[in-house]
Amino acid sequence: MRKRELLGAGRSADVYALDEKWVLRRYRDGMDATHEWMVMSYLGAHGYPVPRLGPRDSKTPPCDLVLQRLTGPTMLESLMTGELSSADAAAMLAGLLAELHTVPARLSPHPEDRILHLDLHPDNVMLTDRGPVVIDWSNTREGVPAADRAMSSLILAQAAVDPRHPESAGARSLLNALLPHFAASGGIPAHHLAEAASHRAANPTMSPHEVALIDRATSLITELTT
Repeated sequence: MRKRELLGAGRSADVYALDEKWVLRRYRDGMDATHEWMVMSYLGAHGYPVPRLGPRDSKTPPCDLVLQRLTGPTMLESLMTGELSSADAAAMLAGLLAELHTVPARLSPHPEDRILHLDLHPDNVMLTDRGPVVIDWSNTREGVPAADRAMSSLILAQAAVDPRHPESAGARSLLNALLPHFAASGGIPAHHLAEAASHRAANPTMSPHEVALIDRATSLITELTT
């Protein structure tokens, strides 16, 4: 690949500028992004706020996604600068998940299953001129909405209990504001929280320090929801 401007680097993928309208998202380990592309295409057709997709054909490397270049801060950046309050961010996150869970499952025949993001947190929401847009669908699968609520809560709780995390206090504030919204949507059953913890512990991008925080994070969520 010719040298391109690196716009961002996540745990497993890098984002490069193609031009003013498009970016290239490439998985470093060569992970196949076809499923992610299909889910985003399906959600976009249902009106859910995902980046527009560029063309994908037999010549497209499996690890590549061409995506709309979005302009605006992430929700996390807006929280850190104080432009967005924890209460407003919580309402937005809860609303994005609730809207997502109105979209019927693409493959599953089970009537309760929906498309799940399973990594929805403030750094995966871009605040654009047309509203919030949800990015990074690498963990998406289908299942019951409570699994999504459990995972988003656990991600925030891990940051909240991490003394090394620079936004630990902010994560705790956001979690406190978010959980009542989740309670109104059906809550976080204990077995879904346990399942989310198991998935996080098995995530190869988690450091040993982060994995060690999972039990404390699940305990915090249980404490705040009982």
